Amino acid sequence: MKKLRWAMEGEFWELDQSTPKSLEGSARAVPGNPNPLGISRGTRLSRPKQIDFMQRFMATPFLPSFSAGTLQLQRVLPFQFSGDWFATLLGQFNVLKFVSSLKQGELSKSRCLHALRDKSLYALGFCSELLFTDDDTLLLSYDSYGHNNTSRKKAVFCHKFPNHNFTLEALWPGLFVDKCGNYWDVPFSMAADLASVASDSGPSYHLTMHHNSGLPTQFEGDENSSAVPASLLPGFSLKNAVAYKKNVDIWRSKAQKLKMVQPYDIFLSSPHVSASGIIGAAMTASIGDNSVRSPVENDSDGSTGFHLHAPDIKSSFSADIFGSVAFTAQHGNFQKLFSDLTRFHARLDFPSGSKFLSGATRLAQDYFNSQQPSLETVQAVCPKVFFSVQQQIAGPFSFRVDSGVVIDLKNRDIRAHDSVFAIEYALQVLGSAKAVAWYAPKHQEFMIELRFFES
Repeated sequence: MKKLRWAMEGEFWELDQSTPKSLEGSARAVPGNPNPLGISRGTRLSRPKQIDFMQRFMATPFLPSFSAGTLQLQRVLPFQFSGDWFATLLGQFNVLKFVSSLKQGELSKSRCLHALRDKSLYALGFCSELLFTDDDTLLLSYDSYGHNNTSRKKAVFCHKFPNHNFTLEALWPGLFVDKCGNYWDVPFSMAADLASVASDSGPSYHLTMHHNSGLPTQFEGDENSSAVPASLLPGFSLKNAVAYKKNVDIWRSKAQKLKMVQPYDIFLSSPHVSASGIIGAAMTASIGDNSVRSPVENDSDGSTGFHLHAPDIKSSFSADIFGSVAFTAQHGNFQKLFSDLTRFHARLDFPSGSKFLSGATRLAQDYFNSQQPSLETVQAVCPKVFFSVQQQIAGPFSFRVDSGVVIDLKNRDIRAHDSVFAIEYALQVLGSAKAVAWYAPKHQEFMIELRFFES
């Protein structure tokens, strides 16, 4: 399930973001705008299959979600044509809009029936997954939304090479989200992606080609004065990243686990303290309107790597190095009913190695010259900080918080950023699977998902 997940949780490679904004349940990250850790996800089970699983095995007749003041209920009708062909019809009902329409007059049976005939309350999605071989899969989907008479189409082809995964995807329109939480519709978006299978330690690489067509517009209901991200403008881009990752066990418990008691999650069944590091380089070449980068975008991205722009032929090339250091500590085997899982994970990211080296050089010069370094110089070497805390509540239930930390030396401010709060229910019988109900205050979104093989 997680073979295409980039090694550093999306900070150096854009991962899809879970969102109830669409029937598909996800949005693509704007290139160069990594999303919050807690709602960034790599390869996963399709949204219709998640709902179908919960209906079948978790006694969940309807799955709720919340976004922008709208409460929705979803249900799936599955069709198994053969062992290699699976299709679903996903229906979505807008609960709050229905209740609001009933409040506008005297409540009666005829009024309820009249309100239910309003097509703006509904959205329908058809999805077909066809397995040609064990290594080749084709997914086609068509989603229709009654409230604005729009539709979304998607075609995805996946192939597994030895130690590699290849994905070809076309979306019209494509839904993207930037790091400020703004959603954008791109009339047509296509991407081809080749990635080495991620491993705990060792080298890996990721190559993607991306093409956009048409002028992006902000998602309905999210309109504001934000400028269109340049990377979403029409054009073609090629991005390649290579990295080397190393994991080190500082301590790992050798104590015996409870006999004849299966852990709630096999990936969370070993108390340990570990550290990991990654270093790599990324290069991007762009042709078209997407090759332009405004000063605001460059400043917000924080990158000062090599950049070459040829405005006459609308093309650009950029390159930089990156690095990250992570620390993880876990107590408990997640076998007992209470107090058997406490987990902490912290990560320091350096998205621009050139910016870090430049700041470190200036700090060294100030030190040898006995000068007081400026706040801008110190800020340049400060990493991006992310942390995750997970605590068992009872049995298979646990509470988790994922958040970034903003360090603003100029204003002497340290605050949490893009926090995501979640209740997780471990599906013990599957070894390592869980149902996750999460809420993102910044995005004002709530969603229930099914996830596999994550820690």
